[in-house]
Amino acid sequence: MGIWQKELITGLLLLLVVGIIGGLTGLFLPLALAFTLVLLLTQLYQINRFEKWIRTGGRSNYPKTSGIWEEIYYHVYRIKKNEKKRKKKLGKMVDQFRQSTEALPDAAVVLSANDEIEWANKAAREVFGLQASDKGQRIPNLIRFPEFIRYLRSGNYTEAVILPSPVDHRITLAVRIIAYGAGLRLLLAQDVTQLKKMERMRKDFVANVSHELRTPLTVLKGYLETLQDMDDGESPLLTTSFYQMLGQTERMQHLVDDLLLLTRLETQQKKTECIDIPILLTQICKEAEALNGNAPINTLPPLTGKLFGRIELTLEANTCVIGEEQELRSAFTNLLGNALKYSPDDSVVKVRWHASDDFVILDVEDHGEGIAMTDISRVTERFYRSEVKRAKKVGGTGLGLAIVKHVLMRHDADLKIVSELGKGSCFSCYFPRKRICN
Repeated sequence: MGIWQKELITGLLLLLVVGIIGGLTGLFLPLALAFTLVLLLTQLYQINRFEKWIRTGGRSNYPKTSGIWEEIYYHVYRIKKNEKKRKKKLGKMVDQFRQSTEALPDAAVVLSANDEIEWANKAAREVFGLQASDKGQRIPNLIRFPEFIRYLRSGNYTEAVILPSPVDHRITLAVRIIAYGAGLRLLLAQDVTQLKKMERMRKDFVANVSHELRTPLTVLKGYLETLQDMDDGESPLLTTSFYQMLGQTERMQHLVDDLLLLTRLETQQKKTECIDIPILLTQICKEAEALNGNAPINTLPPLTGKLFGRIELTLEANTCVIGEEQELRSAFTNLLGNALKYSPDDSVVKVRWHASDDFVILDVEDHGEGIAMTDISRVTERFYRSEVKRAKKVGGTGLGLAIVKHVLMRHDADLKIVSELGKGSCFSCYFPRKRICN
């Protein structure tokens, strides 16, 4: 029998006794009222004891009682005991987490929704100079680099921000923020000093070697041209050798020039001006047509789609862009050159300059061999060339699209590639509206 049933039966029996006694004595109402009052006072006394026990947190053993109140005390005591076990287990897990994060070589800082420091590990205290008393402080008040503050406020944490350590400017940090939970964020900082040093050494090495190669290549090319001019054609082997050596020398010169251009893009400061893109594209298309010996280009009025010759230039926007003209010329020339080079001689290459709500866009579309889906993400890597069986050998340094990528990055623009094997490719340069100028 349950405790509630016992309590109910006991109450009914007591009420029956009161009814019998009241019926015999004629005092039923006074006795019933007294019984109700005693029962109410008893319950109020039990509630008061229970409230006092709960007020102390239920730490001590519960008072001795009986009936339903003993069951209530027991269940609450068991809940408190289980909660205490869970808290202890959770505390151990938190301690283990903190110990493991303390051992991490990378700095980790937990930030609240208001950029306040909730917790930081040992590495964070060392590289950022944080103290235990800094808990609750806003991180922008302690790390005051403008690049970091802009990154923190931007809300776009897809890329890391590079900045020096506040306590040691010889240390370079790559700082990344990861959002999680209800407004919480985890700030991670990795020491990339050696990586940056190696990258700088690589750039210096490429620049120095490329620069030193230019002089001997120029001398070698000059002598080969002289020997080629002196060749009387009597020895086919000699003639072919001169031709191949001169071709390889020119290829090496193009490679050196592209490497030097990439180095300049990575190291030089940006010099910007307002560039008339329609005029620049017209000049590039004319130069490409002259070099390829194709039919004259045709500058089409907007939305006509009419074709004259191999290169079709459509200018749907008369928009100018803030940037560096020589860099953009190099990028656009590479895109157009690739389209002409990797498509049949009788096919059309479409160049289109147009605008959308958020961007001004350059499209270079060809109907050539196309790019495999697995290669699209890699074609902008240095020296990467997709493995496609071609009817004719196509020369190149493998640096053209890498140059395009770096130029667009320096102009806050994105390169999007849509391609299908055997049907052609479309390379699109998306310039944000903030780059538009008059």
